[in-house]
Amino acid sequence: MDLRDFYLLAALIACLRLDSAIAQELIYTIREELPENVPIGNIPKDLNISHINAATGTSASLVYRLVSKAGDAPLVKVSSSTGEIFTTSNRIDREKLCAGGSYAEENECFFELEVVILPNDFFRLIKIKIIVKDTNDNAPMFPSPVINISIPENTLINSRFPIPSATDPDTGFNGVQHYELLNGQSVFGLDIVETPEGEKWPQLIVQQNLDREQKDTYVMKIKVEDGGTPQKSSTAILQVTVSDVNDNRPVFKEGQVEVHIPENAPVGTSVIQLHATDADVGSNAEIQYIFGAQVAPATKRLFALNNTTGLITVQRSLDREETAIHKVTVLASDGSSTPARATVTINVTDVNDNPPNIDLRYIISPINGTVYLSEKDPVNTKIALITVSDKDTDVNGKVICFIEREVPFHLKAVYDNQYLLETSSLLDYEGTKEFSFKIVASDSGKPSLNQTALVRVKLEDENDNPPVFNQPVIELSVSENNRRGLYLTTISATDEDSGKNADIVYQLGPNASFFDLDRKTGVLTASRVFDREEQERFIFTVTARDNGTPPLQSQAAVIVTVLDENDNSPKFTHNHFQFFVSENLPKYSTVGVITVTDADAGENKAVTLSILNDNENFVLDPFSGVIKSNVSFDREQQSSYTFDVKATDGGQPPRSSTAKVTINVMDVNDNSPVVISPPSNTSFKLVPLSAIPGSVVAEVFAVDIDTGMNAELKYTIVSGNNKGLFRIDPVTGNITLEEKPASTDVGLHRLVVNISDLGYPKSLHTLVLVFLYVNDTAGNASYIYDLIRRTMETPLDRNIGDSSQPYQNEDYLTIMIAIVAGAMVVIVVIFITVLVRCRHASRFKAAQRSKQGAEWMSPNQENKQHKKKKRKKRKSPKSSLLNFVTIEESKPDDAVHEPINGTISLPAELEEQSIGRYDWGPAPPTTFKPNSPDLAKHYKSASPQPAFHLKPDTPVSVKKHHVIQELPLDNTFVGGCDTLSKRSSTSSDHFSASECSEPVTLFKLPVSLHTSPSQRHVTFHLPDGSQESCSDSGLGDHEPVGSGTLISHPLPLVQPQDEFYDQVSPDKRTEADGNSDPNSGESSKTLTAWSCSVFWCALYLSIVDK
Repeated sequence: MDLRDFYLLAALIACLRLDSAIAQELIYTIREELPENVPIGNIPKDLNISHINAATGTSASLVYRLVSKAGDAPLVKVSSSTGEIFTTSNRIDREKLCAGGSYAEENECFFELEVVILPNDFFRLIKIKIIVKDTNDNAPMFPSPVINISIPENTLINSRFPIPSATDPDTGFNGVQHYELLNGQSVFGLDIVETPEGEKWPQLIVQQNLDREQKDTYVMKIKVEDGGTPQKSSTAILQVTVSDVNDNRPVFKEGQVEVHIPENAPVGTSVIQLHATDADVGSNAEIQYIFGAQVAPATKRLFALNNTTGLITVQRSLDREETAIHKVTVLASDGSSTPARATVTINVTDVNDNPPNIDLRYIISPINGTVYLSEKDPVNTKIALITVSDKDTDVNGKVICFIEREVPFHLKAVYDNQYLLETSSLLDYEGTKEFSFKIVASDSGKPSLNQTALVRVKLEDENDNPPVFNQPVIELSVSENNRRGLYLTTISATDEDSGKNADIVYQLGPNASFFDLDRKTGVLTASRVFDREEQERFIFTVTARDNGTPPLQSQAAVIVTVLDENDNSPKFTHNHFQFFVSENLPKYSTVGVITVTDADAGENKAVTLSILNDNENFVLDPFSGVIKSNVSFDREQQSSYTFDVKATDGGQPPRSSTAKVTINVMDVNDNSPVVISPPSNTSFKLVPLSAIPGSVVAEVFAVDIDTGMNAELKYTIVSGNNKGLFRIDPVTGNITLEEKPASTDVGLHRLVVNISDLGYPKSLHTLVLVFLYVNDTAGNASYIYDLIRRTMETPLDRNIGDSSQPYQNEDYLTIMIAIVAGAMVVIVVIFITVLVRCRHASRFKAAQRSKQGAEWMSPNQENKQHKKKKRKKRKSPKSSLLNFVTIEESKPDDAVHEPINGTISLPAELEEQSIGRYDWGPAPPTTFKPNSPDLAKHYKSASPQPAFHLKPDTPVSVKKHHVIQELPLDNTFVGGCDTLSKRSSTSSDHFSASECSEPVTLFKLPVSLHTSPSQRHVTFHLPDGSQESCSDSGLGDHEPVGSGTLISHPLPLVQPQDEFYDQVSPDKRTEADGNSDPNSGESSKTLTAWSCSVFWCALYLSIVDK
């Protein structure tokens, strides 16, 4: 096997390989003669072609393109976008399309076409076979409009004579279906004989005896019809001639003959010799051979029939490729009416007389016979569809196809005889610009025949190479303060493409406003004067773009560094620096930092600092700018310091600048707020019940002698507003109503207001008491002041109405026993008093005279007794802030008895809130007549409460009752021993006096209590030297008899806290008040005084014992 045979074998194997993924076949059936734009089929629907790329999952637009030969009139057209097939204006004529052959109904008439689907990712080659069905568009026709038949006169009845058959180009049911004899004159009839091939032969039937002498000619019409819709027909004149008798007809030896003859048989070659015999003799035995009427004219042109001998010869060159089988009907006639019939089938055998045919149909339309491809076209780009064929058969028709030399193209078999010409590798215009090669088709005959087709492909240059810079990063340096238009550098890039694709233009990117670039030459110049202090480095891009379509570009980075010059003086951040330091800042402390900058770089920005005009009060670090004090600050001596600072850089020549520095000495928060309003902790404001919410009911105002935030004050209510009735403005100190007062709100309200400053680092504060009296009127101010005084017993963290009872219920029994015992003593004393009345006449007179001066001081005892009965079950508070009398107990033989002393103290709660050191001063004095009914106001005006000072730093113990009221020296107690005891348990005013059975005498404190091992007694020292005392026998269980220790017992001098909210007005007096007649009921007053003294002494001793 030589090399050529090897290539032919390889090409044959390649042709046999089919790619089922891209080669598919469709078959459609249509009828002929359809009008234009009739839909035939839908390729994507019929083949179920998806528009989704299986590899990428994206949708793609498919293009359907009909592969047609140049110059052909297409019978169908394909929509490029939808793939639908339609008819064209070129009518499809089945008879014309399939002419030259014998087509029975089972033989299909069809034509084929190819459609390709693009792009390459979806490429498919669709082979479409369109079967054309016949329509009844042709009428059956007789061979001649006049048919002559000769019938012997001796013809028997029912004899049959063949009539030339009509032909119809249509097939099947549209072909000849029916014959009809018109005007048969009852002499002739018509019968149809159907041959095995399906042909219908009409036969004339003789129905009556013929007599040539009577009538030798019969003229009729014969009609032929097809089976189409609508039905078509035609007629011919049938002329029958009655001839003389010849009663034997010729007979062929074989009625069916089949012969084979090669297509290259020369003209004159004998095909077959037909032979027929006739039993007649003479002229009736002379046989004539003729072709039957059904023989096609083309067959008659190829073959010749000797009429005498019956020899069929080739009279023209045969071509199997045109017609492979010829059917010839030969009639042998002896002149009789019924000739003999023989059918000869001539098979033209093939010889390798046809070279392969190459049908080159371009998918990419050529220009002047040359296909232009872009170098960027991908691999497997389809160029043309090549169909190879060979009219020969069998081995002679086996064709292989190949490209005769090595090129970047290959043939891909899609069907047995079809190939796709594709690119086999990427194309490079810069490597090879043009390709010219031959496609060879070779058959397998002996000898083999070849056919070639020349393909020319030219490449189009694509802009596939971007410009390339010589340097991807271009670094330059230039000094600042340059001249405009200064040349910097030339930027250059190259492009491997050619033509306009290699023409490069240069363009500056963003951030390059300080530069100019020549678009053609790439010369870079400075368009402005550089200032390194504004911008030290310029980074921008330069783009090189070619003129291709689309244009390609590349970028290079340009870095321009501006070199520094000493063109900037040092610059202070402030022209005048001001620093603030506390007056207690120690020496050598940092008081501030001077900040200076220099826009230059390197040595040009190295700055040194110095002080110009300072008396060594401060030290300045020349590099860091830190200022430290060289003195101890005293704001009272000097509140600020001012000096100048100079900054010098290290450039050549050096530059300098100055700034002013001021050190301000700041005050510290060392003063607490001082209350201005209210003027004292005992003043009050009336809040009428008619006051509306939001109205100002009181004002708290304080000042702080500090400055700045140390003097900013904030007011808050820290206690006493548990009902939320009031609100204080934190800025102004105005106290307003939150809601309208109700009847349950009537009474005295104590608000503890905290006034704090906003000082740093520690806030200082002051507490102030604000009393608000909720009532319609405040007619008895002394009563309200008395209530205010009593609130001092309540801790500041508790509301004045929330104090619990100091004693428990188990104390009631002892008190009741004491009261009953006291009542019995009063009865006994009254009885004894009546007996000794005369003895005390002088004492009553003295008491009567004293009463003239002191009567205005005695409150109504009946009213007091009335109150006592209502409140006798109340108990004194166990914990009081103020007004305790310390009763000292000592041994009888102790010679030293310390006098009573006391101070005002507060519990720890008040100590933490620390009322400020401000003297509120006494309440404004008021003068009343001796007979004034408002005794409390008189007492208040005559005996103002002393001011008290609470130091926040002084601890106060609340465990021992060492705090007592310092009574004013001006105030005295009037009465006997029962006065103290009674007032200490029930009275609300420790400055008032009670009547006694003893002569009314003024006396002063102290009051002392002496104890002995067996009994205790309280002695009141009167001014006249007399004494009144009360005693009890025995101590409590906790006190051992004979104890020699000094024991202090607190005696409460205020009534229980519950009485603060008793709304009984002190102005309601009975007839027995201080304004009644002093001479009436002297005996009753004497007895009452003695009984009261005894009663209260007993009650007091019982309480003390408890």
